[in-house]
Amino acid sequence: MTISLGTASAAPGESAIGRLDIGETRDGSSVGLPVAVINGVDDGKRLYLQAVSDGDELNGLGVIRRVVPQLDPARLSGAILVVGIVNYHGFQVAEHRNPIDDRKLNRTFPGDHTGSSSERISAAVFDAAKTADLILDLHQGSTSRMIDEVRVRCGRRHSLHSECLQLAKVFDCGYVLDQKGPEGQLARVAPDEGIPTVDPELGGAVGFGEESIQRGVEGVFNVLRHYGFLDGEVSTSRQTRAKRFDQFGAPVGGIVDYRADLGARVSAGEPLFEITDAFGQSKATVEADNDGIFWRSRRLPQVAAGEYVCSVGTNVDSY
Repeated sequence: MTISLGTASAAPGESAIGRLDIGETRDGSSVGLPVAVINGVDDGKRLYLQAVSDGDELNGLGVIRRVVPQLDPARLSGAILVVGIVNYHGFQVAEHRNPIDDRKLNRTFPGDHTGSSSERISAAVFDAAKTADLILDLHQGSTSRMIDEVRVRCGRRHSLHSECLQLAKVFDCGYVLDQKGPEGQLARVAPDEGIPTVDPELGGAVGFGEESIQRGVEGVFNVLRHYGFLDGEVSTSRQTRAKRFDQFGAPVGGIVDYRADLGARVSAGEPLFEITDAFGQSKATVEADNDGIFWRSRRLPQVAAGEYVCSVGTNVDSY
């Protein structure tokens, strides 16, 4: 069966690239997202893969640039649908949100074909995503510093929770955040359509982060092998899972010095960071509220009072 996504159309054993129409810009010219279809020579499952729904999160695009050229439809069972850049407008100006409607695009799923710019984009890509058996929505921790992790966003009482958790384990980043996500996230909405979906958060970088991209490439190929798209066995490892976050802001303004490294185990009462003035004089020290893992931190050292500094993953176990 020939499979199409926008202008990309591929018969069994073929691949194609094209554009998916999402409307018009302010000068009336049409806009299309870059898309690809890899249609395997044999029948099988369908994977939907997307990146850059947040316009400054580029590691997912780095993964797609490496994965797609390696996919030979003559050796593939099933099909893979790819949207390389979802937040077209944010990507053009390297901004997290869609500057046309000032919305975070990954809060607008399932979208609306007659709604705002972000809602129209979400509706267009969700039409393709709904045809899949599995969904990978590639992200990163914006431009913050963050460990590589996979997020399961459907909620632990959802009927597809175990399948989403298994998909996260197969991706094999080593860390999983298992916490119900905000309304409008693809990884929360798609399971309601019966599709196991996860949100790999591949580190945090300005531009590309090489180690995180490579981990994402390996994760995608793990999924392709485990679910029968490609030949080969996958040995999944135990994942460290956090079920919630403690987030910490700056009690005073100044310069941040961290007392914990990314991925480190921290104990309740252990110092996480110190804030000094411009002359190195200590103004405040912030300690962990609970045992957990030092998960994420801001990149720039200067903070104002009340500004976000870091997060600790808590309620930690393994599976």
